[in-house]
Amino acid sequence: MSNLAGFNDFVTSNIILKAIHSLMKTVSLELTKNAELFAKDKHKGHFRKDGITPYSKHLEDVVNRLKSLGIIDEEILSAGWLHDTIEDTDVDFDMLYEQFGSRIAVLVSSLSKDMKLPRKQREKVYVPQLKESSPEAKLIKLCDISANLSDLKNYEASKSKKIRQVRQKRHYLTVIKNDLIKNTDYPKILSLLESINQILKLYGQRTIL
Repeated sequence: MSNLAGFNDFVTSNIILKAIHSLMKTVSLELTKNAELFAKDKHKGHFRKDGITPYSKHLEDVVNRLKSLGIIDEEILSAGWLHDTIEDTDVDFDMLYEQFGSRIAVLVSSLSKDMKLPRKQREKVYVPQLKESSPEAKLIKLCDISANLSDLKNYEASKSKKIRQVRQKRHYLTVIKNDLIKNTDYPKILSLLESINQILKLYGQRTIL
């Protein structure tokens, strides 16, 4: 009788664990979907530099690159959707903290420039901020840089203007490169860096590997 009771307890425990796992997965998926919908709403009416493509396409490209690296952490993916909300919309840290929690708010904040500062000072503050950001934030920045560089072909601007954009993105990449290379959790980082190198070559810039 005790064996039967033990078996029943075992079965019940497994059912409970599966239910908890299923619930956690659902909550995680809801987090990412909520972040996507929130970001799309806040960027509504915003377009890429071609003036046609909705800005949300860039956010989707960033998240898809994160997934291609093997990232399944829903908070990182959510921050990928939200990474430009503080910098480009009326969203602030407190709003993200209330809606999505401290980790996502900190990730997005660490990737955001202070748009209240003059341009030169803004960049001067942003670069060390990026350098000191977490490994997870650097992964999002890598995917952001990759998406932006890939999108340059759709940007109708002079070659000199495009080159300035490339140089800026390359500078950001040099700041985070070493920490990215040390990140052995995601070996596909090197492939993404190599694809960026190919774009750098097209614009006559030195590669970063």
